[in-house]
Amino acid sequence: MDTNRERIAAYLRMAGLESIEGRVGDVELAIRDLLEAMTEKVDIGSAASLYTYPVPMLTEDGTCSIVDQLAPVPYDLTGILGGRSDQTTRRLALMERLIERVQETTGADWIGIYQRRANAAGIPVLVKLSYIGRPSRAEFPLTREFAERSTNATVGLTGRATVIDDVAKHVEAGGGFYVCDDGVQSEACVPVLDSTKDVAGIVDVEAKPKGFFNATRLTVIAALALVVPAVLP
Repeated sequence: MDTNRERIAAYLRMAGLESIEGRVGDVELAIRDLLEAMTEKVDIGSAASLYTYPVPMLTEDGTCSIVDQLAPVPYDLTGILGGRSDQTTRRLALMERLIERVQETTGADWIGIYQRRANAAGIPVLVKLSYIGRPSRAEFPLTREFAERSTNATVGLTGRATVIDDVAKHVEAGGGFYVCDDGVQSEACVPVLDSTKDVAGIVDVEAKPKGFFNATRLTVIAALALVVPAVLP
């Protein structure tokens, strides 16, 4: 097995994606497709739109989103990223192209890339860098308490993927799920690992049909998680 395939196989094992461990070749092909998508012309003309996005209002205790009620001020990534630069702008634009390509390939309703960073209060969070779909929460606290009701935080803490085929059954069984869109019935959340195999972020993908994330779609999501580290700011 060549070095690239070894890296893919190691990621699938560490991330707990046992269902596609035998599809290393398919993940490799998906990676090539994503790399090709990044060579296409990427629009960075409207830089401001890459740094800011609408977010829903939160409940008073900050634990839940108020669906369909947007905050008056959009979230601005500038602070948590330490300012704006040409390099960061370019990386955000590349991430946007990547998730567009994953949506084209999988047909998922929602895709987001998050990075582990410290927020203004010095608390470790997963901050959403790029997404496609309905507006959703910008920061997910990386605490055990928050992980009890959040797939994102759980994966960010454990480094192990979570694939949900039926959200309602998952919640009934005591599983955590942070509701941003009450129509979502399937979710695949996988870790993004850095060169030292620590969790650098997550890729979160959601869809309205139940049982949406078959092996073919999971190979594309795993490929995205393997490509993302190269474009994180």
